Amino acid sequence: MKVLVPIKRVVDYNVKVRVKADNSGVELANVKMAMNPFCEIAVEEAVRLKEKGVVTEIVAVTIGSKAAQEQLRTAMALGADRSILIETEEDAQPLAIAKALKAIVEKEQPQLVILGKQAIDGDNSQTGQMLAALTGMGQGTFASEVVVDGDKVKVTREVDGGFQTVELKLPAVITTDLRLNEPRYASLPNIMKAKKKPLDTVSAADLGVDFTPRTKTLKVEAPAARSAGIKVASVEELVSKLKNEAKVI
Repeated sequence: MKVLVPIKRVVDYNVKVRVKADNSGVELANVKMAMNPFCEIAVEEAVRLKEKGVVTEIVAVTIGSKAAQEQLRTAMALGADRSILIETEEDAQPLAIAKALKAIVEKEQPQLVILGKQAIDGDNSQTGQMLAALTGMGQGTFASEVVVDGDKVKVTREVDGGFQTVELKLPAVITTDLRLNEPRYASLPNIMKAKKKPLDTVSAADLGVDFTPRTKTLKVEAPAARSAGIKVASVEELVSKLKNEAKVI
């Protein structure tokens, strides 16, 4: 069984995001970048399936500039066998990403596509669902447990009332939630081995996909600074301020 794992290069989640001075977007210059945390979970799940003998090959894929090779090497250090970079300088949006991944799916013919439920930069949570729709595959979203059984896969997901389990016929698309697993750290020997693993590059033109953004960000603003709290001398004063100033009672 072959598994395709799309990943994304984002600002490291430990970094405090800063807005550009002209409010046109988020500052990315000289900022530490990393693999999207939900994508790390997807890679880990694919590796665990391979360790169980269910999966024979893991292919990581990403869309972006040449700098995104760093995240593909990380994926290979974690256990992916090879990787594909769809190179573009455009700010790829969910529909274009899904169309590009559809082209890769048609070429690679994976039985499973496992990807993070969302990226922490755009927070769209759309790519997996769009890919499933474009390819006609069944989908299991926000997975907290994945069990492959022959030509079927069971996906357990958290819902408001508890848990829901859906059974999908392969090939299928799965998006991962936080509780699915805890990603491992790449060991130094595996990081060195990853440098020798195959990394292919294709262009958007090769796939026939137009990455021109369909939406435009007009303005990005940082959240308003929170004002300092105050101390009150009595319950009566607290009630008075809540009633007359905050107007919440």
